[in-house]
Amino acid sequence: MLRVQSGDEVIVGTLITSSPTRLEQAGIKPGDVQPSLRTIYDSVKNRGPGGHILTGPIFVEGADSGDVLEVRIESIDLAIPYAYNGFGPGRGFLPEDYTYGKTKIIPLDKEHMVAHFAPNIDVPLHPFFGSIGVAPPPSMGRVSSAPPGIHAGNLDNKELVAGTTLYIPVWTKGALLEIGDGHAGQGNGEVDITAMETSLTGRFKLVVRKDLHLTMPRAETPTHWIAMGIDSNLVAATKQAVRQAIDYLVTAKGLTRDDAYMLTSIACDVDITELVDGTLGVHVMIPKRIFR
Repeated sequence: MLRVQSGDEVIVGTLITSSPTRLEQAGIKPGDVQPSLRTIYDSVKNRGPGGHILTGPIFVEGADSGDVLEVRIESIDLAIPYAYNGFGPGRGFLPEDYTYGKTKIIPLDKEHMVAHFAPNIDVPLHPFFGSIGVAPPPSMGRVSSAPPGIHAGNLDNKELVAGTTLYIPVWTKGALLEIGDGHAGQGNGEVDITAMETSLTGRFKLVVRKDLHLTMPRAETPTHWIAMGIDSNLVAATKQAVRQAIDYLVTAKGLTRDDAYMLTSIACDVDITELVDGTLGVHVMIPKRIFR
């Protein structure tokens, strides 16, 4: 376990969420599989629920239940020149339509920051970590890495690129931060259950916030604040996200609840984050430019 002080910067390497065997079956040459990935699959036997390889935990001194961990994402770099996308039977948003599995290797062009999906189809890269989270409340026990929740985790929010900040409620001593599930890019919804899955390296600054008290993760980009909702029911997740946006506008911007509701309706975008992780994600984009 790595122990750091509030305000420290850390460099975190994360590994692609796939096995060497599956990557080779999809067309990756054995020599292009990261040795560290082979080591983990050969040596780590107690893998727990969920399919993600997560780096951590990081113990942040001074963090404790009731605090907020501010995770500033300072930089994100591609670690390998390829990604994959894949779906399997019974998974994704359309399991009734796709009763089989398929995996596609996608070359990544770091120089031009595009993914070569197919001839004449290049997808711009926006690397981000699908999973950034802390330990959940001890009462929840051991949880799967797949469903996001009040501890953040597998948010799969494509807005969390370099230059953004994630605010996570802390539920246990030290926060116990994990980072993983690197994506070279993704569409909102992540409908087939994977993005452009790849290995990434990120630089983060971790700050313990004793002055903030949140019940749900929240984020900030250079242009927006982001309120989040997470629930197994999409309508409930959407209501939670909208209520979180209203709460932010009331507590941080001094609006009345009525005006906050109105402003959310006329100026904010309610977007689906992901539809496939067990709990569903919705986020509200609150533009900064409307505030003088």
